Amino acid sequence: MADSSFDIVSKIDRQEVDNALSQTAREVSQRFDFKGTGATIEWKGEEAIEISASADDRANAVLSVFQDKLIKRQQSLKILDSSEPRQSGQQSKISITLKEGISSENAKKITKLIRDEGPKSVKAQIQGDELRVSSKNRDDLQAVQRLVKEQDYDFAVQFVNYR
Repeated sequence: MADSSFDIVSKIDRQEVDNALSQTAREVSQRFDFKGTGATIEWKGEEAIEISASADDRANAVLSVFQDKLIKRQQSLKILDSSEPRQSGQQSKISITLKEGISSENAKKITKLIRDEGPKSVKAQIQGDELRVSSKNRDDLQAVQRLVKEQDYDFAVQFVNYR
């Protein structure tokens, strides 16, 4: 019997993030507590989002609304890397970068975890910014998925290409 395998990845669903961002922008433009604060949220390039408002607490409130919209769309908040509010003229700005892919040191951590605590028949290999896990036994692969889900990494983890 051939090996079964799956990939551990950290991907962003760009469409869902874009939908959450446009919902947040719409809500900010309509809510009474944001009137007159100049609060906005918008894309800055492919991997960055910028929030601006007249005060730090208003910028943080926009960030909170955006995080709520992401959660409702089943997106992990671990994909966000947001800065503290900073003053830029009259505006208070928050920069958010989107984190995608598993870095090599994080991939090594996961590989070590699988090797040390996972079933012995499982092999893990790093392939760029993702990890391929394979075994002859599908139950062992499911045990590895449970093991990885239990860990609290600072990046989002998804399992794809299960075959």
